[in-house]
Amino acid sequence: MKVRQLGAVAAASVLALSLTACGDSASDSGASGDGGSGKAFKVGIKFDQPGLGLKEGSTYTGLDVDVATYVAKELGHEAADIQWVQAPSAQRETLISTGQVDMVVATYSISDARKEKISFAGPYFIAGQDLLVRNDDTSITGPDSLTGKKLCSVKGSTSAQKVKDTYPGVQLQEFGTYSECVAALVSKGVDALTTDNTILAGYAAQEQYKGKLKVVGKTFSEERYGIGIKKGDTATCEKINTAIAKMISSNEWQAAVDKNLGPAGFKVDTATNPPKQDACS
Repeated sequence: MKVRQLGAVAAASVLALSLTACGDSASDSGASGDGGSGKAFKVGIKFDQPGLGLKEGSTYTGLDVDVATYVAKELGHEAADIQWVQAPSAQRETLISTGQVDMVVATYSISDARKEKISFAGPYFIAGQDLLVRNDDTSITGPDSLTGKKLCSVKGSTSAQKVKDTYPGVQLQEFGTYSECVAALVSKGVDALTTDNTILAGYAAQEQYKGKLKVVGKTFSEERYGIGIKKGDTATCEKINTAIAKMISSNEWQAAVDKNLGPAGFKVDTATNPPKQDACS
């Protein structure tokens, strides 16, 4: 009897551990709500970009989140079926090419180099590269004043590559996420952070950084945000482009932009936005 009882206890323990492990996996992947069809539609976003892609507890907000949710619905997936997956800049192509996500909507600038590995739909927004500095710093007025300065950006980003190619006198430090760069900027570990003006405005508007950080306001690139998908999937690309065009024409795009970027005082460049989508290839 004792042997059988011990065996039953051991089996129960194994089952409990198994269920716990499953729960941890779902938590780590950022799975959202129940109540959908049960078939997860995996979307890669940033988890640390206020106004664009931000995870707070089990809540996901931002322009990228709203665009992805709209597009997913047009593709036949309800919001409850979306599983949000963290997509750091350096991992986005890998997540797509290995099938870990169905699409990536993560301030993902369309570039020829990236098109060698994946395909893009869009663009759905056009931003520009800028600089974030401490509010009391008057020495940095644009990219030409960065010589000798410590500049932070993120590995795998077009922002970091542009600095390497164009401003060799800068001491570039590449971190894993932009939130790490912001922390280093506030603690004076670096002198400035560079990425898209949309991202920088979001950080500057956060409560803990108000009055401490400012966007320089001198863009030096054009960043065309696209939706990354499997390379060569023209059919899906065309469906996504149709969805983006519908979001724009229905005014839901403008509503999403106002809701997510408006609080940061961000001024949308109406000469380039809303953008026209590229032909799929």
